[in-house]
Amino acid sequence: MSALIYCPFPDTQSARKIGEQLLDEGLIGCINVGGPIQSLFIWGGEKGEGEEYPALLKTDEDLLELAISRLEELHPYDAPAVLGWQCVAGKTAESWLRNLGGGGNIRH
Repeated sequence: MSALIYCPFPDTQSARKIGEQLLDEGLIGCINVGGPIQSLFIWGGEKGEGEEYPALLKTDEDLLELAISRLEELHPYDAPAVLGWQCVAGKTAESWLRNLGGGGNIRH
């Protein structure tokens, strides 16, 4: 089974840098970094808002917990909102993610 991880970042540079590191470490097969979104939140008992950049990371279910843990270590926020879940994937994606680091050339 495949897995997805969602996480907002303060900017595209940090999302790309951390995504590249997780790719190099073989913990994810892909990261999609989106454009700016407006976030409204409660932090430290205070209401706030800001601009963030969402990222969706694709991995294998066997790597999900390790990828989340590593993402939390690398993330610039003190308490990043990292959400991961198992998901059903098509046969091609399932095969690709099951063999991370195997040199597949699938474009995502």
